[in-house]
Amino acid sequence: MKRIYMDHAATTYLDSRVKKAMEDFWFKKFGNPSSLYKEGREAKKAINSARQEIAEIINAKPEEIIFTSGGTESNNLAIFGVSKGSPWNPRTTLGHIITTKFEHHSVLNPIKFLEKQGYKITWLEVGKEGIVNPNDVKKALRPETVLVSIMYANNEIGTIQPIAEIGKILKKHPVIFHTDACQSAGYLDLNVDKLGVDLMTVNGSKMYGPKGIGFLYVRKGVKLAPLMHGGEQERKMRPGTENVPAIVGLASAFKMAQKEKNKEKRRLTGLRDYFIKRLTTEIPKVFLNGHPSRRLPNNINVSILGVEGEAVVLYLDEAGVSCSTGSACSSESLEPSHVIMALGRPYEYGHGSLRFSLGRRNTKKDIDYVMKVLTTIVKKLRSISAIKI
Repeated sequence: MKRIYMDHAATTYLDSRVKKAMEDFWFKKFGNPSSLYKEGREAKKAINSARQEIAEIINAKPEEIIFTSGGTESNNLAIFGVSKGSPWNPRTTLGHIITTKFEHHSVLNPIKFLEKQGYKITWLEVGKEGIVNPNDVKKALRPETVLVSIMYANNEIGTIQPIAEIGKILKKHPVIFHTDACQSAGYLDLNVDKLGVDLMTVNGSKMYGPKGIGFLYVRKGVKLAPLMHGGEQERKMRPGTENVPAIVGLASAFKMAQKEKNKEKRRLTGLRDYFIKRLTTEIPKVFLNGHPSRRLPNNINVSILGVEGEAVVLYLDEAGVSCSTGSACSSESLEPSHVIMALGRPYEYGHGSLRFSLGRRNTKKDIDYVMKVLTTIVKKLRSISAIKI
């Protein structure tokens, strides 16, 4: 059976060109970058080159790029790094943080942890279409606000936030602005000056790069406290022997994603809109979650009333289709999606939500097949469901 993969927001396959760029650093140029001899110098040179390439793409300085193990570590370093490194010392006065109710769990949970420690948190509403109002950010600011963390594009419903507009507001205040841009690479402009961000998280596994690698952009002058203590690597912000093949792969994937961005964005937007139209017109009681156009070009998130999202995912899997009920990081939870709940949707919308996220290999033919099998699956599940719509 041919598999149709439509969960690229969870992870992507490794591009063969990226794999080729990495190969030498597993077998030939495998030295420790901290070593002074040839193998070490080759590895160090590769890291420096990758850092330079990434910095150029986001309009940053090379020394402002900190390599990490991925999005979760970068988000944790941004949030805990600011909270520990801020003038609002835990032994004196704790600070204030502004975020939204529908962030990724790698932002939500660190901030909830700080809230338990005594930090004051403002949890912004995102409205029924899942977009933050910049004026709400402005109104939430306090003299003791140390951090604003708002994701660039939501990982479940794909809505794109007005980050540049919020950045302009925050420039007038002594506040650190962080954005989780893991879903945005390859689709959106990541110029940190245009966005007005001080910290930005990017993950390799969402853009056809290797898993277990990412980076945190840290604007010069921003003080962070490290999560770990050890050697001198990554300006002492991320000690430990660097993962050279993964770093090389990250830079390679990032360059390719940016180079192919406009063409792929147009292609995926057409497929996305075609899929959304068919879903919402051909299957009764199907509702789009999030804004119809201010969303990532590859994201389709719908609620199908009268069915459980998990059951639909399992039936689709049997039919050769991979999709999800929301964030892959919460797939073991039986609770409805916190993102759908943040939109103010009824409980059943969360339990019946499905996320399809398209990628480079997906075609119109794939969507036609999914519609064929999904229509049959929904009819079957609704016929045996105790919940009548």
